[in-house]
Parts: sequence; structure tokens; C-alpha cells
Amino acid sequence: MSPEDGVAASPPGTAGGETLGDEAYLAALSSLAGMGPARLERLLARWEPAEAWSVLAGGRLSEVARVARVGEKVGQRWVSDARRADPAEIHLRHSRSGVTVRRRGTSAYPERLIGDPEPPAVLFSQGEAALLERPTVTIVGTRRCTRYGADVAFDLGKAAAAHGVAVISGLAVGIDAAAHAGALAADGAPPVGVVGSGLDRIYPRENAVLWRMVAQRGLLLSEAPLGTAPERWRFPARNRIMAALSDACVVVESHADGGALLTATEAVQRSRAVAAVPGPIRSPASAGSNRLIAEGAGVLCDVGDLLVLLDISRTRLPLQDVPAGAGDSAPVGDSTAVAILDAFDWMPATLEMLASRTGLDLGELAWHLENLNASGLLARRGLWYERRGETSVPAGRPG
Repeated sequence: MSPEDGVAASPPGTAGGETLGDEAYLAALSSLAGMGPARLERLLARWEPAEAWSVLAGGRLSEVARVARVGEKVGQRWVSDARRADPAEIHLRHSRSGVTVRRRGTSAYPERLIGDPEPPAVLFSQGEAALLERPTVTIVGTRRCTRYGADVAFDLGKAAAAHGVAVISGLAVGIDAAAHAGALAADGAPPVGVVGSGLDRIYPRENAVLWRMVAQRGLLLSEAPLGTAPERWRFPARNRIMAALSDACVVVESHADGGALLTATEAVQRSRAVAAVPGPIRSPASAGSNRLIAEGAGVLCDVGDLLVLLDISRTRLPLQDVPAGAGDSAPVGDSTAVAILDAFDWMPATLEMLASRTGLDLGELAWHLENLNASGLLARRGLWYERRGETSVPAGRPG
């Protein structure tokens, strides 16, 4: 085949004389349009990664379509893309972006996923994978959360992290974001985010600062390679990974048909402990979580219940709300605290908004905000912070 066809002259498994690992071919296969987890599994059940790529690049369309159970149109596109793409370049792009490709069956693959009924063939990660060796809890809930739900999620995330528990969530707006913000504010165990897009495709955009802080301080995981758009079907698929990685799953708020209920179902199927936070019976945001309790899920009413759920002792891992040596409140003369207060301009603001205005590291900012809140200079309502002082903010402000 000619160089103009885009196929490397080297034989399968080599690039420029250097042997490529299976991770490079898995990244390349995963990057093909329409290549979901189920189709990838079918290909890998028939061929090794390098061989599967060679079959595609070789144009064996009918064989590929039969094995992967795809139509001719999808198969033709895979063949065309495989002839143009370079697995070595795809793998290098991930490496340069700080993304590790973790193949199932290798030591780099998360031990918690071994033996899972639906283990991903490959995972893409940024951050510290050793976090998964800690106790873990998945905290999920609705994007359309109430102030009550966001407050509870923040407090649970903070308490879990302060006790050395890695908080897992999906980095969505609402409950997910509140739980991770709480974990970052604790100065304890860093959080773990499992997302439904490539690690370079931040979604939703309003969580960009939080996303980057989880990647820097904790761990980001995805079943999708770089460049993958946040397609709707990927989010239910990632729920099984969140459930499998956790010791327990906590639903803070969920509507009657909320996606958090799918995560709870995945957790039950994997024999993980499941609990829900009770909410007002008139609140649609609590309809699903209340139903979980009615169907037998654990009831989580306070931090103590969370520690019991995770079998963690308060005496063994004492709670630390602030970094060691820190005072009970931010000094009035603290220039950083003053800058944060000035950033409000007497209007409510979220963690993301304040990070953008001040340029502060998200973890440092969250810690200062908690101190200002404890000092009475700020009030936190859900994901919103309000400044207290000479001018009060009307109760009707968004929060």
C-alpha cells in the first residue's frame, strides 16, 4: 500500500523501527468515530489491539463489520480513518497531555475494576492513580439541586475527604460539583472525577476550574480518548465505573427519573453499600432519593452515618476542617481574604466565579472561603457565597 494512503510502512506493532505497546493501539481504536465500549470489546474478543488495527488498516471491511456488529457505513469510516491515522502519534499526543492509557490486564489498570461485570477495556487518566487505594465514596445527585442538597453534598464531601476518603463524582453541575468542592476545601484526600468525554473536552464549561483542580490535585478518569465529545450515551456508561470504583454510593438528591439512580443501581449490582439523604416529601429534587430509602437503601442523616457506612472510625482518622496550624478564622488583615471579599462587589458568587476573579488556586480559595464563612464574613448557600457586612444581600438572590 502506498504512503499516500496514510498507512505506516512499518509492520503491525512498530513505528519507525520502535515497537508500539497495546496502549497505543487501544488509544487509536478508541479514537475511531462511533467506537463505543461494546464495539471495542467485540473487536478485542477476536483480535489483539495491534492486530485489530492492522485488520482495519488493511481494509477487511466485511470481517470488521461482522465482528463489531456495525453497518457498512460505520465500517467504511473506520477503515478510512485507520488508513490515515498513526497510532504512535495518537499515543504521543496523550502522553504529552499528561494522560496515561491504562489497559485492562496490566498492573496500571485499577485493581478495583478487576472482576467487574463490565470492566472498561481501556481507561484514560490524569493525576494520581494511587488515590484509588484509599477508601472511596461516590457522591451523586441531581444537576437541578436545591440549596439544601448542595449544602449537604458539600459537607459530606468535606467530611469524607477530611477522614482520608477519596470522593468520587461525575463533575456535573449541582450535587457532583458541590461534593467535589467540599472535598477540595477539606485539605484531606483529593477527589476523583469520572467523566463522559475526553479529558481535554471539559463539560460542563462552568465547571472548568473545578475540573482542572481535580486533575491537578486528584484523579480524572475517562473511558474516552482525547478529543471525544460529551455524547449523551457516555454519561450512563460512566456511572458503572463510578459505582465500581467506590466502597459506597451516596445519593444526596435525585428527581424521580434522575441519572443518580442509575449509579445507585450499578452500585447495588456490584454489592456496594448504597445510602440516600432524606429530603422534603414535597420537593421534586428528593423524590428519587426518598424512593431509594423506601426500597431499602441506607438512610444518611449526618456525617456520623457516612462514617458508619464506610466503616471509618472518628478516633482513627480525626476530622480536620482546616490545615494544621491554621487559626479558627481568617485574620481581618489577611490580604488574600480582603481580595476575596473585594471580588464579591456585594453580589452572590460561586467558587468558579471567585476563582476567575482572584486567580487563586481552587483549593486555597475554598479554604479561605470556609474560614470567612466561619468568621461570619460570608454566608454559603448551596454553590453560592454571599458577603455579609454593612450591606446585606436580599434573600431572593440566586443560590
